[in-house]
Amino acid sequence: MTNGTATAALASLADPTRRAIFERLARRPSAVGALAEGLPVSRPAVSQHLRVLKEAGLVTDEANGTRRIYRIDPAGIGAIRAWLDGLWAEQLGAFKAFADRISEEEKQT
Repeated sequence: MTNGTATAALASLADPTRRAIFERLARRPSAVGALAEGLPVSRPAVSQHLRVLKEAGLVTDEANGTRRIYRIDPAGIGAIRAWLDGLWAEQLGAFKAFADRISEEEKQT
């Protein structure tokens, strides 16, 4: 997974409607009609949001009769997690270096 994949995924979730759709899909795979229920946007708008989420690698879809069922794509979540894990590891390294430096300074005083 690349940093660009994580960036695209995070950017797609910046929109509150897309986040709401994504959170609904996290609960269960759904068709557009079910996702649109209770949202302040039309079914075509939900379809457009799903297209953005799909292009960002966060959702997949499959045909089920005349409907398409959307679900979370674990690979997209993996890209975000890998990016966050990289940041976390970097910050832990920086914290260790800081703690070591403080420890050395205290030993010298």
